Amino acid sequence: MPEGDTVWLTARRLHTVLADQVLVRAELRVPRFATADLVGRRVLEVLSRGKHLLTRIEPNLTLHTHLGMDGSYRIHRAGRWWPGTREPVRVALATARHVVVGRNLARVDLVPLEEESQLIGHLGPDLLGADWDPDEAVRRLMRDPDRSIGEALLDQSNLAGIGNLYRAELLFLRGVHPATPVRDVGDLDQLVRLAHRLLWVNREHPEQTTTGDPRRGQEHWVYRRAGQPCRRCGTTVRRAFLGPPGQERVTFWCPTCQPERPT
Repeated sequence: MPEGDTVWLTARRLHTVLADQVLVRAELRVPRFATADLVGRRVLEVLSRGKHLLTRIEPNLTLHTHLGMDGSYRIHRAGRWWPGTREPVRVALATARHVVVGRNLARVDLVPLEEESQLIGHLGPDLLGADWDPDEAVRRLMRDPDRSIGEALLDQSNLAGIGNLYRAELLFLRGVHPATPVRDVGDLDQLVRLAHRLLWVNREHPEQTTTGDPRRGQEHWVYRRAGQPCRRCGTTVRRAFLGPPGQERVTFWCPTCQPERPT
């Protein structure tokens, strides 16, 4: 699933080609909004909120989309291409200069601007947003002190933008086992501030590196490195699923650098 920095970069690129432009063609290929007529309306802005994308359209509409696991947006020159009906396209917006195509989107909503909060109001502080507040993020994490930190970090109502990649890398860098209860993590303030720094330094390019080495295969400490030696100590990196039944998500850790606390 795309992480908050990927969604932030997607929003910036879409804003560059759509903001202040009039839509000359528009299709929302979901049954609920298939008849919506957006042609002739001007796009006001495109912005991200955690892992959510908000395209605001005059006079008071918001096109809300979520990339989910496999979603993406592509930008094409106008007049050269238009998506066919057999492709997994959910959103297609065209201006006089560009065509923006959203494929495999997990969610598409078209709502009045004043109803945005019904879709994103549950989110915690956005790691890359103007509302970022580390103190509030810590407060929200501590609402359930017995919950594992690995689960709590993926809960977007605590802080918005972290996915599997940053969850695994962040906990490795802080030496915290993913199953550690929130109350036993120690310095949560430093944890959330490091989370902000990791997403911030990666926000302007599609490559995501936490090691400082962008070369292929060298970008991460433990993420997707199960069975390989830890880059710090040589111990074999492990992989397991964490979370309640039906909501498990895969995570990675080094058992030496991130020892599990005795219960």
